[in-house]
Amino acid sequence: MDHLKQKEFHMELPSGTGFEWKSRLTVYGWPLVHIAYGREAGGKIRVAKGVIAIGQFGIGLFTIAQIGVGFLFGFGQVMVGLTAVAQVAVTVLFGIGQFASGVVAVGQLVLAFYGLGQVGLAAHLWSMGAKDPEAARFFTALAAKIGLTIGHWFRASG
Repeated sequence: MDHLKQKEFHMELPSGTGFEWKSRLTVYGWPLVHIAYGREAGGKIRVAKGVIAIGQFGIGLFTIAQIGVGFLFGFGQVMVGLTAVAQVAVTVLFGIGQFASGVVAVGQLVLAFYGLGQVGLAAHLWSMGAKDPEAARFFTALAAKIGLTIGHWFRASG
């Protein structure tokens, strides 16, 4: 019986795990789409690199990954780029996430010029402890541009 228990909890992975696919179409040497996850036979982590990069780790103009760089946009757990939606969104312009940074950031913890969050540091912040009317005006106008009405959030809170 001890022999069965040992085998039950011991598992060897075959060399080279995961998956990788690249589109034939390239843009400046980068595949239009690159999907990669897992490890190569030598144990090296597969990284998706393409105009559109999808994988555990990715680098591209548009990236969907657990950890990655989305030069224009990233979606994942940890993202760096111009814009991103991620648990940790470190951006230049616009970030949404539990932690978000950028000129505009929305999240639990924000670091921004215009910030909307539970807590944060921003030139214009709307949070539990800060009620900057300029932040309220900015986010109300931004939401209106995409067809949302959120002005009542700010009136009820402050």
